[in-house]
Amino acid sequence: EIGVGLVGFGLFFIFFGMLLYFDSVLLAFGNILFLSGLVFIIGFRRTFTFFFQRQKLKGTSFFLGGVFIVLMRWPLLGMLLEAYGFISLFRSFFPVAFGFLGSLANIPLLSQVSRAPG
Repeated sequence: EIGVGLVGFGLFFIFFGMLLYFDSVLLAFGNILFLSGLVFIIGFRRTFTFFFQRQKLKGTSFFLGGVFIVLMRWPLLGMLLEAYGFISLFRSFFPVAFGFLGSLANIPLLSQVSRAPG
């Protein structure tokens, strides 16, 4: 529960930092909250093994390098590196997430709301 809250606040601060023209303090704070929340959700050992698998080292280096660049107050370059690292790290989760979002249309109330009139 704490981890989910930390990840949620981390994503909020990252989004808010991007809205405020890549404010480096908010982005750095959001990155730290996001990573610490991930550790709280799945544990330190599983987080470490997820990030440092041989096939994910490229994405990990871009993601953590982007976090470091943001902490060094180069927010635009850091966020670009992080975005590329995030996409390459979580590429296998995207079909699952999109499948889940597609299944939300099968919920009766949501399907009525999303249905176009006519």
